[in-house]
Amino acid sequence: MSPSQRWQDMFGTVEDGTRMNLASTDPGAGPGASGSGNLKHSDGPWTSASGTAGAVRTSTETSRSALGPGHEGVSSGAAGLSALAALTAVRRSWEDRLASVRDECEALQGTLLAVAKEMGETDASVKSSLASIDAKPGEEKR
Repeated sequence: MSPSQRWQDMFGTVEDGTRMNLASTDPGAGPGASGSGNLKHSDGPWTSASGTAGAVRTSTETSRSALGPGHEGVSSGAAGLSALAALTAVRRSWEDRLASVRDECEALQGTLLAVAKEMGETDASVKSSLASIDAKPGEEKR
């Protein structure tokens, strides 16, 4: 059986009106479905995610920068203890990890804002280009 025949057996043909939809766009998809039949885009989630990445970046840097002052005096107070080297290594390890998280969030913030901008510009461009298409006979242009 050819892949095309297998596809037609599973999903039907164009002639019988069978088609596939994303679950989020199918109004009859079942429980939890909220689609209207049209996939719509909004830059709100991208902008919001960008803001969250910025907030995580800021709080991570605040925490990272507090580690040093929080360990002041440990060296002199724990002199001679074998745990001093381990404590120092753990602190440095956390400073490095938090710096990595901070840097990743900073990169994400800019990337997510760029996606929001790009998607918004794409939507406007598509809307503008579709506005020039003639309507079907008897219908008005949109």
